[in-house]
Amino acid sequence: MKKMLMASLALLIAGQAFAADPVSQRKETFKQYKPVVGEMGKMVKGEIPYNKDEFAKQASKLEQLSQQPWQYFPAGSGAGKTDAKPEIWSKPADWQKAIDNHKAATAKLKQVALTGDLAAIKAQFGATQQTCKACHKDFRKD
Repeated sequence: MKKMLMASLALLIAGQAFAADPVSQRKETFKQYKPVVGEMGKMVKGEIPYNKDEFAKQASKLEQLSQQPWQYFPAGSGAGKTDAKPEIWSKPADWQKAIDNHKAATAKLKQVALTGDLAAIKAQFGATQQTCKACHKDFRKD
């Protein structure tokens, strides 16, 4: 019983340490993008069968994800093991514009996905990916 209590306490402390680290939090949030975008990409490329309901579900999930990572870029979190460029903090207006563009594109993708119009979905999926690429180009060390 004592060992179990100590293990639980250790996990709680580790969880709090992780929660206090914005770099780890943003990396974890961005990792959640990969399977969502990956599945949608396979559908639009025809690598797996297009499923309107599943695509719409993934588009909705992506739109939700697009709201999350930005809170984990507080001032002073550009040091350590991060891929974030200093321009995030030195050009805040440009950074905010990139965030807004991404959020708008994911919201539009969510709406277009509900139509089931694969041609429109492909176009908006591409536009959404461009917002990711633009942000990586300007604000991420690759």
